[in-house]
Amino acid sequence: MNVLWIDFWHWLRPSPLFGLTLTLGAFALGQVVARLCRSHPLANPLLLATIFIVAVLLATDVPYADYFEGAKFMHFLLGTATVALAVPLARHTPALRKDFVRIGAGILVGMTVATGSALALVWLFGGDATVLRSLAPKSVTTPIAIGIAERLGGLPSLAVASVMVAGISGAIFGIPLLRRMRIEDPRIVGIALGITSHGIGTARAFQFDVKAGAYAALGMAVTGALLAVILPLCFWLYSRLAALF
Repeated sequence: MNVLWIDFWHWLRPSPLFGLTLTLGAFALGQVVARLCRSHPLANPLLLATIFIVAVLLATDVPYADYFEGAKFMHFLLGTATVALAVPLARHTPALRKDFVRIGAGILVGMTVATGSALALVWLFGGDATVLRSLAPKSVTTPIAIGIAERLGGLPSLAVASVMVAGISGAIFGIPLLRRMRIEDPRIVGIALGITSHGIGTARAFQFDVKAGAYAALGMAVTGALLAVILPLCFWLYSRLAALF
């Protein structure tokens, strides 16, 4: 039996199936642990899956590049999953239209604070221009963040890491923090999670309430679309002004 497992491992490790199998298995394990912990905020399946994948890669000495060769398919599905969020948006269109002004104001304020806080932290800790350009799109979903970081001249890998930290931390602490502030309105909860924690926060919002998930999807989509245009424009204007002085 042990010989069969060893042979299977030697076959699987260099195969692109290794990354896909590890990703699916880690997330399934994360869901099991989350259920055993009765969906405690700290037992977030994505966080647990990330820890498990890192542990396996370190223990087996598999380079990240080799792992990602198999995980590319899951990466491709990120865009598909983002587009699929249009379904709950369509179902709640009348309510979204009714709250259009307040939603727009909330998204603009949240987007500004989320991006401004990232830039302020980079400046506070003495980060260079590359770090600044990589962390600027931390408040948008991963596929958009990668595109923005590449366009700004940042590091896509660092942008992805910042997006994951923002998403996981928001999914873990977002709803408990809002409850502590006595905010239970699913519309407010959804917009807050969608802006600050994008796709991961949106998934958490759907667990809270279907309406919250729809509002989170809207917040995430609008934030991503606006920042994809505004951030490159702002950096371009900044470089032009810096050249003048």
